[in-house]
Amino acid sequence: MGEDGAGRGLGSRAPEFVKARRALHLSWQVGVFVVGLAVVAAGIVMLPLPGPGWVVIFGGMAIWATEFVWAQLVLRWTKRKVTEAAQRALDPKVRRRNIVLTVLGLVIIGAVAGVYLWKFGLVMPWKIKDQ
Repeated sequence: MGEDGAGRGLGSRAPEFVKARRALHLSWQVGVFVVGLAVVAAGIVMLPLPGPGWVVIFGGMAIWATEFVWAQLVLRWTKRKVTEAAQRALDPKVRRRNIVLTVLGLVIIGAVAGVYLWKFGLVMPWKIKDQ
């Protein structure tokens, strides 16, 4: 198969004695898929719950990538996109724009909160008496 930029070819990274026997290799692939699926599922559960959901999902993808070309290609694409995004984020113009937008957003939120407090005071909505 083809070589990627790191010098590693695509395809199974199972030991040679496993690849030499079709039934053993199929069992190996099923095992890798099940373990990767369990890790990805745990990551998906962690997305709304406390925990490093995306890190765990990418860990499961890395497990799949030890055996499956499609997972290797997905990880390669993801790494490229993350690297591109990180480089764009480090661009001084982009950083300056992001800082300006953040400060502007905080000023707007502060102004709205100030108007609310000036108009209604610090009384919480659930303590407002019926009028």
